[in-house]
Amino acid sequence: MKKLLLASVATFVGTAAVAQDVKFGIILGFTGPIESLTPHMADAAEMAINEVNEAGGILDGQMIEAVRADSTCIDNAAATAAAERLITSDGVVAIVGADCSGVTGAILSNVAVPNGVPMISPSATSPALSTAEDNGLFFRTSPSDARQGQVIADMLSDKGIEEVAITYVNSDYGKGLADSFSAAFEEAGGTVTMSAPHEDGKADYSAEVGAADAAGGEALAVFGYSDGGGAGMIRSALDTGAFDMFVLGDGMYGDAMIDNLGGEIEGTIGAVPWAEGEGTDAFNTNAEAAGVTFDSSFTRESYDAAALLALAAQAGGEATPAAIAANVMDVANAPGEKILPGQLGRALELLAAGEDIDYVGATNVELVGPGEAAGTYREYTITDGDYETVQFR
Repeated sequence: MKKLLLASVATFVGTAAVAQDVKFGIILGFTGPIESLTPHMADAAEMAINEVNEAGGILDGQMIEAVRADSTCIDNAAATAAAERLITSDGVVAIVGADCSGVTGAILSNVAVPNGVPMISPSATSPALSTAEDNGLFFRTSPSDARQGQVIADMLSDKGIEEVAITYVNSDYGKGLADSFSAAFEEAGGTVTMSAPHEDGKADYSAEVGAADAAGGEALAVFGYSDGGGAGMIRSALDTGAFDMFVLGDGMYGDAMIDNLGGEIEGTIGAVPWAEGEGTDAFNTNAEAAGVTFDSSFTRESYDAAALLALAAQAGGEATPAAIAANVMDVANAPGEKILPGQLGRALELLAAGEDIDYVGATNVELVGPGEAAGTYREYTITDGDYETVQFR
């Protein structure tokens, strides 16, 4: 009987010692007004997860499994339901996402906070998220639109543009960026002739464009989405001759803009969160080798979001939501050995040995304040039907 008992205990211990998979959710708008961007973002996040798994996983061999879900970008109810499924049905312990600010806020308040699950968004930029009640669970690897508004205002001041009309998508993101830009532009002496929302998914934007045309301005600032109403506003403005100069927010950057309108919006200017340097170069090289599109918007931020979650689990000693949330800021910032894309295996070794790391990543990560990125912006123009970098700000 004693031998049988010992054998049973040995069998139990052996079974318990088998490493279990850990699940991370990736919730992005695979349908909706940024659907041309999100597959690249998800691929970049999964590239970081694959790199961790190829290095042996986290916490003595636990592999990370990515589970995708659709935020739609614009439907709060659908996004909330998708996030609930990730947690209750799929059992994810952390979330990369969401993408658009409105659905991100809805998931945070309705799902993440009640369930104690951390989120790192690669692209939700509304200033309102900086003060959201998050219980220390929300982080982002792209900078707040409070900064983007100032950057775009500075761009226009440098170009001598003094009057603009603004159209923005009727969402937390659009309103937040429009307000941020308006305040910065007017403080610098510029005039906003009109600031009005547009809805996504309309077939006809002639009324909205007519109102902007009547208000006047040297340019139309478009704070919307490249696969949605923002592109529709530009199309209508071109067709009616209302505007031929456009200023674009980050949601308008994407291949769809160039494919559909690039040859008609020569001289258009815009800004998008971007990075340069050793970490960015390493990401680009590794992504190209892995067949991941690296030069789309928010791919670098997506890689960094997934990497931070994995490294935080390792630093916390367990793959639980609480341990991950408690260690994101520590692995993201100094002190410690600097970690670039392609060096996640090294980071895991250091953390397992009790050493500190300073995750630099693809975007020169530095999380400040309530866990958001300081970040840099790429200023660009559309020249010869394609994006051309002017400078980084």
